[in-house]
Amino acid sequence: MNEATTKDPLALGLGSLGAGVGFGSAFMTTAQVALRLLQDQFERVGYYVLTAGFIATVGVAGAYAWYRSFPLDNVWQRGVIAMLAAVGAILIGFLAAPMDRFFGVPGMLIWLALSVAFGVVSARWAMKGTGTS
Repeated sequence: MNEATTKDPLALGLGSLGAGVGFGSAFMTTAQVALRLLQDQFERVGYYVLTAGFIATVGVAGAYAWYRSFPLDNVWQRGVIAMLAAVGAILIGFLAAPMDRFFGVPGMLIWLALSVAFGVVSARWAMKGTGTS
């Protein structure tokens, strides 16, 4: 680990993981909100919207976690962080379904805002781990 580029590798790794989970789950929640708003056309667009949301979730979560953890010298650690972010984003993103069940679309929009806020806070934590604030 290069000490000149990484001040706190734990903050960098966990912040990158959290940022990937937050931003990725926002995409999954957005797909569920779109599906809920297009509920009367479910037979035509239902599964396509969820599939696109699922693919975007995995891609955004993994790519952002990989990008944010770039100062880590170990590629293996970066890959594990990206993979865990993708899986975590799927799990957290699917928690929007109970929000829809109990609180409707406003509940899912609040879940979306919380996911984005978690991603922003985690990204700042990761940047603090690199010493760039």
